[in-house]
Amino acid sequence: MDHSDVDEAVAEMMRVLRPVQERDWEVRAGALEWTCRETAAHVAHDLTAYSGQIAGRAPAAYLPFDLVVRPEAVAGEVLSVVVACGAVLSAALRVAGPDARGWHWGPTDTTGFAALGVNETLVHTWDIAQGLGLDWTPPPAMCAGVLARLFPEAPSGDPAQALLWCTGRVGLPDRPRRPSSWKLRAALS
Repeated sequence: MDHSDVDEAVAEMMRVLRPVQERDWEVRAGALEWTCRETAAHVAHDLTAYSGQIAGRAPAAYLPFDLVVRPEAVAGEVLSVVVACGAVLSAALRVAGPDARGWHWGPTDTTGFAALGVNETLVHTWDIAQGLGLDWTPPPAMCAGVLARLFPEAPSGDPAQALLWCTGRVGLPDRPRRPSSWKLRAALS
């Protein structure tokens, strides 16, 4: 995965959520404790954190900074912050060399940070869509890339359902829903 996958995931998030930005985003985002608005702000935060890790070549921990989206920002403004943060991650990935590493529970390369960004964007778009009553499933091709990089133990079958299962959002016919303690593998070691 690379910067173009991050761009594609953020564009998909905007395609799905911009048309409903005037709805009440203070409802819960699916089964999460966060509201839809808080969940979108979380996506922006994580995209920024990932860009900082790879750009700063953070060797052993997360850099001590956070993105704060002002509480008065409405849904459309929060989505604009997501777009900006996605562009920052994309740019950081584009200019990082093939040997660049940052920390995400171990040394992680650009493919790992790209997959992390796509994963956050897709699964939280699904959460927000659930909260807003939208019938949307993440695109299978994007999900397949995330599964290949972050979830090598993913079950076979529909990549969208497998990603939602891997991230504890749905059960599968032969597998119960995973607990919230699920883990992914972005680090290379």
